[in-house]
Amino acid sequence: MIRIALLSLTLLATLLGQAAIAQAETRYVTDELEITLRTGESTRYRIIRMLPSGTPLEVLSVNRATNYARVRTEDGTTGYVLEHELQDEPAARERVATLEAKLAELQQKPDALAAQLSKLQTEHEQVSADNEALRQEKQRLEQELATVRHASANILEITEDRDRLRIQVSELTRERADLQQENRDLKNQTHQRWFLIGAGVVTGGVFLGLLLPHLRWRRRRSSWASL
Repeated sequence: MIRIALLSLTLLATLLGQAAIAQAETRYVTDELEITLRTGESTRYRIIRMLPSGTPLEVLSVNRATNYARVRTEDGTTGYVLEHELQDEPAARERVATLEAKLAELQQKPDALAAQLSKLQTEHEQVSADNEALRQEKQRLEQELATVRHASANILEITEDRDRLRIQVSELTRERADLQQENRDLKNQTHQRWFLIGAGVVTGGVFLGLLLPHLRWRRRRSSWASL
């Protein structure tokens, strides 16, 4: 019984310890770190400057014996740092900042997409309005074309009527000229007839003028003979 009680106490203590461990707060090593840039490959050399975490460095060479790397900063300063203090990726702080910037960009994208969608809707409405205006313009042009075609047909009829009237006028003009010529011929014939009549009358008068004295002379001789 005593052994069972001791085992029970031991098991209870173990469970309580595990519960305490489970309730402990989880922490992370800070990313805030600075390393020394020295003039040589040991701590005996002078420190040129302190390089904060995330500083980009160009590695010129690595000495595996001393574990120092010869590096150059962005401003052209050359020095030595411990090779194990360098990493291939930027510092986590910078990566987090980059991720936060991308997250902010992604969060802004819905607004940008909404603005773009609103712009596209406005452009669609404008295109629809332009399309309707073009449709109305097309309908107007079709009506004008139909009017022009109808007018063209009327022009053809008018042209045919004009040509027909020209022919009729030409024929009437020719008939008028013929009638005028006939009228002139009739006038000339009348003049000639009256001229002939006048000439006949004159000739008759002359003939009578010449004949009457002889007739009177014969009458006188007859009268004398009867005496």
